[in-house]
Amino acid sequence: MKTILTIGASTSKKSINRDFAMYVGSQIENTNSLNIDVSTFNHLPIFSVDYEAEFGAPKEIIDLHHKMKSVDGFVISFAEHNGSYSAGYKNIIDWISRQDGKIFNDKPTLLLSTSPGGRGGATVLSAAVQSYPHLGAKVVESFSLPTFYDNFVSNKLSNQEFLNQLNIKIKAFKDSL
Repeated sequence: MKTILTIGASTSKKSINRDFAMYVGSQIENTNSLNIDVSTFNHLPIFSVDYEAEFGAPKEIIDLHHKMKSVDGFVISFAEHNGSYSAGYKNIIDWISRQDGKIFNDKPTLLLSTSPGGRGGATVLSAAVQSYPHLGAKVVESFSLPTFYDNFVSNKLSNQEFLNQLNIKIKAFKDSL
């Protein structure tokens, strides 16, 4: 059985991106899904080389880095803040990249985004699709879900057209594991 790490790349305790990532992870048959709640990392210091030189990397970062090395793939759903990643999530990525520049270890990655709006976080998703290969992600597929609260009801994707599109992407990701 393969293990995937699902990450809701948001600092909100009520993150729709965490819910979406966990949902997608649960749809991938014959895998064990580990979930990361980015909001539990909100207390981390902002990355700086000065802090790192004086104190080293936080223990949570070292532990997360080891977990990332141990899994077979990643499902990440990005919150969009002013067209980019949430600052807290970016901070985590900055810290982990100091442990090992190719933090996703050339493993299959399914990139997602969602938002309450009609673009569904498309801008941040596009940025991730372009930049994540440089961090060692083997980006297999990407999918943006617009108007989250209209299309994700009772903890599942309720829009059949979007569900069909997502299932094709999930199959491609699963086949790459």
